Amino acid sequence: MLNPAFLELKHLHKRYGNREVLRGVDFSIPAGSCYALVGPNGAGKSTTVRAIQGLTPLDGGEIRMDGQALSTLGAAGRARIGVVPQMDNLDPDFTVEENLWTYGRYFRIPKTRIRQRSAELLDFMALSGYARQPISALSGGMQRRLTIARALINAPQLLLLDEPTTGLDPQARHLIWQRLRDLRRQGTTLLLTTHYMDEAERLADQVGIIDQGHILAQDTPRGLIESHIPGEVLELRRLDGSTPDPENWHQQQVALSERVGDTLICYGQNLQQVLAHFVHNPDYRWLQRPASLEDVFLRLTGRNLREDEH
Repeated sequence: MLNPAFLELKHLHKRYGNREVLRGVDFSIPAGSCYALVGPNGAGKSTTVRAIQGLTPLDGGEIRMDGQALSTLGAAGRARIGVVPQMDNLDPDFTVEENLWTYGRYFRIPKTRIRQRSAELLDFMALSGYARQPISALSGGMQRRLTIARALINAPQLLLLDEPTTGLDPQARHLIWQRLRDLRRQGTTLLLTTHYMDEAERLADQVGIIDQGHILAQDTPRGLIESHIPGEVLELRRLDGSTPDPENWHQQQVALSERVGDTLICYGQNLQQVLAHFVHNPDYRWLQRPASLEDVFLRLTGRNLREDEH
């Protein structure tokens, strides 16, 4: 059974001129769980996260942390939050451990505690051998791990992660995923924004899909898939570049289908009979797979490219 809500967002509204970027955003995160907020560029993810940090004033709505209005908690409330920004912003003039020490002093943590905490975090993020190295000596994945370690220096109860694994290789991604699961087990509440649907499926207890400033759907990853996509997916593509046409003979097996460029995507509970017509046809390429959160995301938000979020 999930714990009571630690973070609650109620009817958040934000407007820039004539553009309404948040239109009644509502969700809550139980203590010690992970909520993934996913959406296209410009959907309102960054605005939501900035509002939680107190960097973007709202035009309406309320954010509550641990039962209290976040706006009334001041610096004491912010000290309970850790932030992993989308872009690493480590100080290149300091060593690895000096980056942690300097950040810890912002929270007025005693020096002895900062040193102890720094050593613990460097070990936690597999960086112990690099404590006295300059930032320039670290790979991109190592810098990302250090940024996460820095966000944990104040032992936050709430950790905000803005696309924490973008651009990382698979090894670095899997290490960070494991560490985030460790934090969750230790009781840290996580809010994750990501463009990787597999990341949301792996880490999140609940996923909210946001678009045009509004939560379109939210549930467990499996609940979203079962609610919106019927079972299996079959992708069909002709080698000559033309899109396959749905045939009457397979309409009973195909619950939904859509054309995407040169590909016909079929959804259904059992697509074996459909696949049997193509599996030995050299004019086709095909891919059969289980339905995923990415299928849900694309069906709800569309496939058109979006401008970057500002």
